[in-house]
Amino acid sequence: MNWHFAAHESQLSGKSAIELRHLESLLGEPMILVSGDDVRCISNVCTHRGMLLVDGSCSRSTLQCPYHGRTFGLDGTMKSMPEFDLTEDFPSAQDNLRTFPSISWKGLIFTGLEPSGLKACLKEMEARIGWMPIEKFEYDHSRNRYYEIRANWALYVDNYLEGFHIPFVHNDLNNALDYDDYRTEIFDGGVLQIGIASDGETIFEIPEESPDFGLKVAAYYYWIYPGLMLNFYPWGLSVNLVIPLSVDRTRIEYYGFVWDKKFLGKGAGGDLDKVEEEDQFVVESTQRGVSSGTYERGRYSPSKEIGVHHFHQMLSS
Repeated sequence: MNWHFAAHESQLSGKSAIELRHLESLLGEPMILVSGDDVRCISNVCTHRGMLLVDGSCSRSTLQCPYHGRTFGLDGTMKSMPEFDLTEDFPSAQDNLRTFPSISWKGLIFTGLEPSGLKACLKEMEARIGWMPIEKFEYDHSRNRYYEIRANWALYVDNYLEGFHIPFVHNDLNNALDYDDYRTEIFDGGVLQIGIASDGETIFEIPEESPDFGLKVAAYYYWIYPGLMLNFYPWGLSVNLVIPLSVDRTRIEYYGFVWDKKFLGKGAGGDLDKVEEEDQFVVESTQRGVSSGTYERGRYSPSKEIGVHHFHQMLSS
C-alpha cells in the first residue's frame, strides 16, 4: 500500500479539521485531517451509524455527528452520545474514530491505509530541495483546478514523466526551458525531472549547499508512485493528483501553495492552465491510439524516456 498526499499544513489555517475528499476517491475511505494537540489523519465516519462528520471543513474544538449527536475529540476519542445511558459496556475502543498513519515533511502531510515506503522519496527531496522553506508556503485556493480526462491514468503519468514532447506540444514552455539541458533522474519510488531555464527566464536562487548550485533551474518536477506530482517553481508549489475513475477516465486535481508572489505568471510555472490543456489533448488522443488493434508498444528513447521506463517497471513488479 502506498503513501498519498493529504494536505499542506497551511490548508488547516483557521480550521480544526478539513475533509480529504481526494483520498476518499483514491482509497475508498472518508478521511479528515485534524489539528488539535498535533496534526493527524482520522476517519470521517461516525462509529454509530456511519454518517460523515465533516463536510468540507470545520473550526470546532470537537466533532459532532450531525445525524444523532455523537461527539468526538480532535484525537478521535468518543466523548459523549445522547440516549446511551443504559447501554452496557459503552463506550469501548470501537466507538473511537480510527487513526491512520501519517508522515509530515516540511509542511507536506502524507497518509494511507497501511502504507509503506516513501522514505527514499523524502530522503531524495531533502537532499535536493530541503533548503526551500516549504513549510512556510501559503495555500492559495484560487489556484485549485479539477479536470476529468478521457484517458487511462497511466497514460497521463507517461506524458508527465518525459520532456521529450515539450518542443512538439508546449511552445511557450519550450521557450522557457533549455530542452537540450533537460534532466531526468530516477530513484526508489519516483522520478525527478529538472527543467533548466533558457537565458533570461525566471530561476531559483539556489544556495551553495545544494547539489544544483550554479544551475539555472526553472522547475523541479517530482513524481511519486503512483500518481502524485510535486512541481516546484520559484513562485511555490503546484501539487497534481492523478485519480483513476475507470479504465479510460481520470480526474486530475491541482492545488497551489505560494512562496513568492512576484514570480507568479512567470517562467516555466507561468501558465499551468495552458500546459494542462495541451497535455490533455495529447493524452486523450493517445488513449484512442493505443486502443487500436494495429498498435504495438513502441521502444523507449534511452535519452528521453528513462522516467517512463522506470514507471513501467514499477507497474509490472
